[in-house]
This record gives sequence, structure tokens and C-alpha cells, in this order.
Amino acid sequence: MYWILFIGISLLSYLVQANLKAKMEKYARLGIGGGMTGRDIAEKMLRENGIYDVRVTSTSGMLTDHYNPANKTVNLSEGVYNSSSVMAAAVAAHECGHAVQHARAYAPLQMRSALVPVVQFSSSIVSWVLLAGIFLIDTFPQLMLIGICLFAMTTLFSFITLPVEIDASRRALVWLRSAGVTNAYNQHQAQDALKAAAYTYVVAALSSLATLVYYVMIFTNRRD
Repeated sequence: MYWILFIGISLLSYLVQANLKAKMEKYARLGIGGGMTGRDIAEKMLRENGIYDVRVTSTSGMLTDHYNPANKTVNLSEGVYNSSSVMAAAVAAHECGHAVQHARAYAPLQMRSALVPVVQFSSSIVSWVLLAGIFLIDTFPQLMLIGICLFAMTTLFSFITLPVEIDASRRALVWLRSAGVTNAYNQHQAQDALKAAAYTYVVAALSSLATLVYYVMIFTNRRD
């Protein structure tokens, strides 16, 4: 049953990623109107939310856009930073949505930020602990249990990420409409782009949960 579930989630992940790529490419070709670039939109959204201590920077790569609460920067990929497309507007506003969350002390974001060092540590060793735990399950079952607990932290992180990302998109779409950046036509396009991105986080969380269940099954079955 697990392998059926694993294959199903892997297929779903592929379809979601392919859908995201197609949507981003489609909306990257559609202009937002007004000539505002991703950088312009990000700076405008920050100012209108009373945020003046966050810098908007350009970062290399594709789909590398992110907000860094540690140094208070909204980092936009080159295709977003300099573009005046629907895709650029949606992504830039979404990342600024995280900056607004930070400024407003949004609880799920604070929780996720607190988990970052824990997850970074657990991710660096969890594969080795689980592998050793599987081999030593009969003689040292506690090691496998430790590995499961470490992996559970990454699963928890994935699920906490969901409301953070969904709320950032909600804030972005509300602001884009109220600020007049989007109109009745391209507002729907921006929403469609962000919805496609949100599905990737849902699939990632489900995949992490399925993997966690798999390791729990190994532990309980071997112990039985």
C-alpha cells in the first residue's frame, strides 16, 4: 500500500510541477499594464504597508524568489525583478506578503522561523540516522526512533509552511487589487499563478507525511 501511495504522490508531484512551470511561462508572457516591474511592485507594496526597513534585491536563478527575515530582504529572481508581467507581479507581491507577515508578527511565520535551525540540523543528519537505524533495528531500536523524530520535524515544518504560503498569497492578491496594479482580467491570472505555486507546498507536505509513515511502519513491523 505504501508503494502505491508513494508512486501516486510522485506522479502528483510531477504533474503539479509541470503545471506550475506551464503557468509561470504563460503568465510571464502577459504584461501587467502600467509598466511596473517586479521590483517596482515590491517596493510599492512594502511602502504602502508601512515597511521601510526591507530591501528588494535581485537574485540569480529561476523560481529562487524568497523573503529572508534574518536580513530583511525580498529577493526576486532576475525574471521577476526586471519583468512587468503578470507572473512577476504575483510573485513579487507574494514575497512581500511574507515581509508583511514578519512585520505583523504572523504566528505561523514566527513558528516556522523558529523551526528553521532545528530543521537544518535534522536534515543534515536524518538520512544517516535512519539508514543506521534500519540496519540496527533489532539491536538498537532507539536509533531508528531518533531518526523518526528528526524526520518528523521536517514534516511538521512542511505543514506549518502551508498556512504561511497561503496567507502570503492572500495578502498579495488583496493588495494587487486594492492598489490598482491588477484589473478584473489579470487579477484572475495572478490568482491562478499563485494557486499553482501553492499546490507544490501541499504535495511536498503530503510526500513528507507519507515518508514519515513509511519509517514508522518499518519501526513497528520490525519490532513486532
